Amino acid sequence: MHIIQNVPASNINRDDTGNPKVGHYGGKLRARVSSQSWKRAMREMFPTMLKSDELGVRTKMAASLIAEAIGEKRPDLASDAATLAKAVLGSIGVEIKESKRSGADAGRDATSYLIFIAHSEIQALADLAIQWADDGQPIGKPTKEMKAESQAAFHGKQAIDIALFGRMLADAPALNTDASSQVAHAISVDQITPEYDYYTAIDDCASKDNAGAAMLDTVGFNSSTLYRYANVNIDSLRKQLGDDAAAVQGIVAFVEAFVRSMPTGKQNTFANRTLPSVCVAMIRDDQPINAVNAFEKPVYPKDDASITEQAAVRLGAHLRDLQDTYGETPERSWVMGVGDLADKVGDLGEAVTLPELHDRLERYLTEMFEG
Repeated sequence: MHIIQNVPASNINRDDTGNPKVGHYGGKLRARVSSQSWKRAMREMFPTMLKSDELGVRTKMAASLIAEAIGEKRPDLASDAATLAKAVLGSIGVEIKESKRSGADAGRDATSYLIFIAHSEIQALADLAIQWADDGQPIGKPTKEMKAESQAAFHGKQAIDIALFGRMLADAPALNTDASSQVAHAISVDQITPEYDYYTAIDDCASKDNAGAAMLDTVGFNSSTLYRYANVNIDSLRKQLGDDAAAVQGIVAFVEAFVRSMPTGKQNTFANRTLPSVCVAMIRDDQPINAVNAFEKPVYPKDDASITEQAAVRLGAHLRDLQDTYGETPERSWVMGVGDLADKVGDLGEAVTLPELHDRLERYLTEMFEG
């Protein structure tokens, strides 16, 4: 997936100083949005496209979620649910300790780091814990067989988002999952200049003779036209899920979420949400190709052509040059563009709308898997 997207004044992904992330490319300062930030935005869209039992959750509170599932399944074990959940999750090798959070999470069992766990895995581990309780298994000191059972339950039906984005368990590396997708840090095709909004707030209840501001601050922002790139290894996703229909669903959901999502940093301040101006989707049977080299020289505005228009022309030309130079011709490709922007990359593939792209992808992948 190759995307050109114009974003107005915004601060959608902050660094440790609270300012928008930036990076140098081609010797010039560019706006940057981290892949982690955009993947988070994509994952938050998945529940609108996929069923909950096909997805996971990233949390330190996995033991509490398992305990809740145990209590719902077996109310008679509710008083022992926390102990059972801690035992079944701990038998995998994951360290569990008391949460340091405040409020409702205070004192709850928590893992020492975030765990990406599928909803189906939560249910499977809850069922296993119940079975251990019914069989009188040594919960406090799991046997070798019990550990093997818990690992099998944890690594059961794979969640689509875990298969796409991967999972790392430092305490149980055998249960790690390699990501089937790659998402690049988005960078601007144009050179940017960091800007700062100085703002004040007035106390509505202050006396009339108090004309001063009750608060003043600054917030960093920039405006940019981003080049965004991502890919999915179809064979890897299909193998991990073990289900052709789920693999098709996952790829279509990934494409829609990558197109439509937007990180939410400072969005109430800037209302910066836009949709891409140009999208190019390609299926390759050789290797993924990031086309960012098209923008090593930054794009500058012209009276007769916007940055977005020029970026679309450059993207199309660079992808065609790669095809001509390396023989890297995609198996299939489709293009989307707002207004006449599709014409800038039109000869790269069939012009479609997003709903049409969904239909083409579903048919192509289904036929490929069946063939």
